[in-house]
Amino acid sequence: MYGRNWSFRITWFRILLIISVLIAAAASLYRFIYGLGAVTNLNDQWPWGLWIGFDLLCGIALAGGGFSTALVVHVLHRDKYLPIARAALLTSLLGYIISLASLLLDIGRWFNFWRPFFYWGFHSVLFEVFWCISIYTTIQVLEFGDIFFEKVKCPSLKKILGYMMTPLLILGIVLPTLHQSSLGSLFIVAVDKLYPLWWSMLLPFFFVWSAFFLGPAMVTIEGTIASRAYGRDPELPVFQSMTRITMWMMIIYFIIKMIDLNYRGVFVMAFNGSHESNMFLIEMIVFVLLPIFMYAIPSIRNKLWGVVTTSVLVVVGVVFNRMNVVFTGMARSVGGSYFPSVWEFLITLGMWSFLALAYLFIVENFAILPKEGHAHSNSTATYGTHFPA
Repeated sequence: MYGRNWSFRITWFRILLIISVLIAAAASLYRFIYGLGAVTNLNDQWPWGLWIGFDLLCGIALAGGGFSTALVVHVLHRDKYLPIARAALLTSLLGYIISLASLLLDIGRWFNFWRPFFYWGFHSVLFEVFWCISIYTTIQVLEFGDIFFEKVKCPSLKKILGYMMTPLLILGIVLPTLHQSSLGSLFIVAVDKLYPLWWSMLLPFFFVWSAFFLGPAMVTIEGTIASRAYGRDPELPVFQSMTRITMWMMIIYFIIKMIDLNYRGVFVMAFNGSHESNMFLIEMIVFVLLPIFMYAIPSIRNKLWGVVTTSVLVVVGVVFNRMNVVFTGMARSVGGSYFPSVWEFLITLGMWSFLALAYLFIVENFAILPKEGHAHSNSTATYGTHFPA
């Protein structure tokens, strides 16, 4: 079915990505040897910086396309979304690997990373987040094994994975809802520190809900870029259909957000002219209401440029929200100041460059993208429907 030949085109852009990865690897090694203070601007007031705020919290949210697509395709049985299922799995898997790498980088005594596996902190939200992310990443690796063994022939292992796919599918949907919501739970305890416009007992719901409606938008962007890079026609009908999912979920998100603000008596704080209120209004108007209206207009959502532009707003909006929670909402109470060092930026750039290189290599060597015009058949495996490359 597939040859054993491996290929990877070398271009100037990919050379730049490789250089970025090498710089990040060297800086990371220096950080592991000499500690966080040697390469970061973290301090006692700001123990969480770029790696946690962006690479972990935003990275986990951006990787939400995997579980949301699995839920839509294999639980709701929307088989028309099968063409983007494998690409969603791949993007999600790589996103979680990057998030785990950022978590390792941020541990002060990184050589103790193994302790949560043996010393169980039952009452710690961070403990639950760590375990869920670790297990879910392992599940995604096993799910990808079904694709891997299409090229690397090993019938016995592929057969075993085939038997495991149904329970893996169930766990692959349940676990992300747990840790996506738990990431929001981390900030519930900051009731006296997080600005009231973002603090809420509904933070777990807001985090998991936004990660879910982010999934279709992220898949749209990734699918469009991949189609352009490899000279393919974008799956526009699939993207158009997915806009309805995102639009209605964003409408529910906005309504519950407004009800929550009014119930807690902090709605008027959105208009007090402070830096926090201005950032909150930008988040709500530009990155929530505007995408809803754009999705609702047929002349926009039925065009590729419209779907992609609106999806970009959704993705940037969720990132904007996470950064507001981590930085904008906490700045007034924690005091001090923090701005990432150049090495923090370079390591982050290198990690995401690695993600891009890994995606390109896998897409060029495995059956990730569907063959154009291929009639998609039903599949009982999580992402097992075979799409010739």
